[in-house]
Amino acid sequence: MMKKTKRKENLRIYTYATWGIILFSWFLTTELGLVSSRLVPSPGNVIQTFIEIMNNGYNGTPLWSHIGISLYRLFISSFLAILTAIPLGLMSGYFKRFRAVIDSVVQFYRPLPPLAYYTFLILWLGIDESSKITLLYLAAFAPIYLSCVSAVANINPNYLLSAESLGASKKDVFFTVVLPASLPEVFTGLRTAIGIAYTTLVSAEMVAATSGVGWMVIDASRYLKSDVMFIGIIIMGVTGVLLDWCLRNLENKLVFWKGKQ
Repeated sequence: MMKKTKRKENLRIYTYATWGIILFSWFLTTELGLVSSRLVPSPGNVIQTFIEIMNNGYNGTPLWSHIGISLYRLFISSFLAILTAIPLGLMSGYFKRFRAVIDSVVQFYRPLPPLAYYTFLILWLGIDESSKITLLYLAAFAPIYLSCVSAVANINPNYLLSAESLGASKKDVFFTVVLPASLPEVFTGLRTAIGIAYTTLVSAEMVAATSGVGWMVIDASRYLKSDVMFIGIIIMGVTGVLLDWCLRNLENKLVFWKGKQ
């Protein structure tokens, strides 16, 4: 146990050193004037702009409101994706006829770029939150669904045969064998889906939006406000890491049998 703790501490040193080098390189590059400040603002300018936005907001809207509306869109869409993709994915993996109905539809829209059908969503659902949440929902649905199908396919068939030989019904096998055995890979799909939905958030806030972190980045890019763009990117990166950290901790608590035979 102590060896494992020391190993983690050593790995953290590498992580901290990596980010220290990145920040030092950023500081040195801007201080020496190797690139234009319009393209890469200095860390000092970014911090100063961040304080100003914290105090005065951006475009008349407080920074926390921008972060809040983006996370609201992300959480609602991800919750709906989890609520639908997990049962559909597990059932598609376990029941071949069910998979024949659902899988082709998911495989068709999955490779499509979000902006390719976002215009249709706006025409059908309007410019309010419905179209944005639907776009993020579709982005998050496919990774969760595919991870569930893959998880069921990777279950040791001996587990299923053993349960059936003991008289378990299809329903019993699904809830007592398929679901627990699939959860580790399902959580991997959840983490991937949250990341994809977050990257799609910028696309969702590009059109007919006046708030959100993604909108801040897009709006700042129109006026070459690179410091505001850096702030938005840093906020999205930090919140993305925190969300992934929360999911990993939740996985460790709920799926405590992961990696154990």
